[in-house]
Formats: sequence, structure tokens, C-alpha cells
Amino acid sequence: MTSFPTTEAKMFPAIPERARETPGPSGAQMINGRLLAIGRGEPIQTEIHPALAREDPVININAFSLWYGPKQALFEITLPISRGKITAMIGPSGCGKSTLLRSVNRLNDLIDNLRISGDMRLNGDSIYGRTVDVIELRKRMGMVFQKPNPFPMSIYENVVYPLRIDGERDKRILQEVSERSLRGAALWDEVKDRLHESGLALSGGQQQRLCIARAIAGDPEVLLLDEPCSALDPIATGKIEDLIQELKGVYSILIVTHNMQQAARTSDYTAFMYLGRVIEYGQTNVLFTNPLVKDTQDYITGRFG
Repeated sequence: MTSFPTTEAKMFPAIPERARETPGPSGAQMINGRLLAIGRGEPIQTEIHPALAREDPVININAFSLWYGPKQALFEITLPISRGKITAMIGPSGCGKSTLLRSVNRLNDLIDNLRISGDMRLNGDSIYGRTVDVIELRKRMGMVFQKPNPFPMSIYENVVYPLRIDGERDKRILQEVSERSLRGAALWDEVKDRLHESGLALSGGQQQRLCIARAIAGDPEVLLLDEPCSALDPIATGKIEDLIQELKGVYSILIVTHNMQQAARTSDYTAFMYLGRVIEYGQTNVLFTNPLVKDTQDYITGRFG
């Protein structure tokens, strides 16, 4: 069973402005030793770039920790996710990226012996409050998984499924949403003459774009993408990355990826995670070219991970 906070979480603290207005120290100035401290079991502070203080967060993650039974998987994570921007989470396998992503829409609730502390807020509303309707919460977020998972029904019915389960029966509305969502997923021109064929007959890349169309059909506030290109070939991956760029601004996007080049190409902000902690979080172009933390540089340049 999930253990929820017993009191209302405190207001989320503002991100402090750092003395370094322009990130990017080098050599001896670069912060070092985060991974060594983790190895010693010591708490660490996430290095957050000053640019985040100027963003409007759509999601606030505040001192969030998670345990699977006795094993702690996430440690005191505090992150603001910027509205209308693309935020990527990178790090070695098993570092907690997908666990954190799935915690945002409470998919981890399905796991036995789960326990959490801290809180998350979506546009100011607590995600883990006792009175939260989890089904309604998940309607506010579109989720796309690693492997495309179209339903065994037509392309059209796949897209309008979120509206169907909400009781929508107006054919005009369903048709409008279907076309708008398929256009939004850059799939309309490829399937407009075969809407009543099975979604399972599409190629892998088309299936993933169909899943994105289904995710945006419900007009969510946030899109959560869990390695959406890991099962796709390079051409299909390129189309998905182009689509993600087109959706930026319309949606706030949080993406987990093992592909650092993909994070560099697609995201505005990147969080580097290691063993359940966020080591550094900042503007993608700065984090990849001139990070504040030497451990971040070592991971990006392939020295470990």
C-alpha cells in the first residue's frame, strides 16, 4: 500500500539564485565529489542552474522520496518542471528516471509495499493528497511508454478512446478530436484514408505516433514520455523527435531517455540522475557543454555509466 503524507506539504521553496549568473566553471572550479558522497551514504544537494528560477513551473516536485519495501529508490528530489518546455531526464540504467516519471501520475501506486515522502504538485494541486481522484489526475497527463501499445481496435477508436470512456457520444466532436489529434501527432496525412483499419497494422513508428495522438486527445496539461523511441529505428526516431519539438509550447513535456544525443537535440532543460538522486539540473545546452558538476561531465563524456 502507498503511504501518503499526513499533513499538507509546505509551500515549495523558491530556487535560490546562484552567485554564478553564467553557469560553466571549468577545471579546479568545477564542483566535484557528488558520486563519492553518494557512495558514502551522505546526502547531496542538487546543483540547479540559475535559469530555472526564471521559469514558471507546471509541476513542482518537493523533497520526494520513494521506497519499494525496505529499498529506497528516490532520495529527497526537488525539481521544478517548466511550463511549455521540454525537460529530459538522463542517467545510467536503474538510476530512478522511470520511477520518478511514473510517480508523477501515480502509476507506481500499483506496486505493493510502496512508500513515499514529500509531495508533488501539478499546477498547484497536490498529486499525492488524500482526496485526490487518481483517475482524474491521470486524465490531466498524457503518458507514452517505451513500446508502442495501440489498443486492438481501429485507428479512429484508438484516438477517441479517452473521450469514449468519459461518455462522449457526439460523432461530430469525436471526428474533430480524431483529426486534430492525428494532425497534432503528424500522422493524419498517412492514415486519413484508413481510419477504420486496425491500429496494430501500422508500423512501429506510426504506432508510437498513434499513442501520442491518443495521449493528446484528452487535452492534457502535461505529456510524460518514457523512452518513447527506444524500440524504434533511426528514421522513426527522427519523426518522433520532430513531433516532440512541434508539441513544445502547446504541452509541457517530461521525457526519460537513455540517448544523450536525443536529450541534447530535443530538450530545453536536462536533469542528470544517479542512484535515485538528481546530481545537476539546468539548461540543456549548458549542461552538455559546460556543466557545473564534474560528475555530470564525466557521465556525458562516457567516463562512467
